[in-house]
Amino acid sequence: MEFATALAVGTGAIFIAEMGDKTQLVAMSLATRYRAGTVLLGITAATVAVHGFSVLLAEVLGLAIPTDWVTLIAGVSFILFGLWTLRGDDLTAKDEERAASRRIPSAFVTVLVVFFAAELGDKTMLATIAVGTQYDWLPVWIGSTIGMVAADAIAIGLGAVLGKKLPERAIQVGAAVLFFLAGGGMLLQGLRTIAL
Repeated sequence: MEFATALAVGTGAIFIAEMGDKTQLVAMSLATRYRAGTVLLGITAATVAVHGFSVLLAEVLGLAIPTDWVTLIAGVSFILFGLWTLRGDDLTAKDEERAASRRIPSAFVTVLVVFFAAELGDKTMLATIAVGTQYDWLPVWIGSTIGMVAADAIAIGLGAVLGKKLPERAIQVGAAVLFFLAGGGMLLQGLRTIAL
């Protein structure tokens, strides 16, 4: 039961975090240059690596910091992710240029390297760490990878069909509200535990 809960939370949190994120825009950009299947494989490999590191870091933090404080910090983090989501994340001309300038012969390796670099320190990596401090590392790792790849797959598919007609602001606001609700719940739980 705990495995399923952690898997669901990891999948849901990262799926929401990826909506409107810069790395989602990177995925859409890469899909205009390479086959969708190649982009998804590259994204999956990069996500497995980055989120593997994230859950490892979460395990270390979870051992070093008392559980009540971890819950409180995770709640504050989720509220900050909500604000970050509302602010938006744009793919700048410099990001596009950097992605285009990588002249690696293999499309898969190009996607993997570009996406890996874009994901380091990104909101979804930090959200994976926050969720990983609350649950066991393996289901969070699997779930965060599934959530990330699913969000990017949808973005690639919708982007190909709808182009710029996607209601990006509505997606950002919806994702931010979900982060605020989750963060508020964690904050209350953490404060209640510390107060006792």
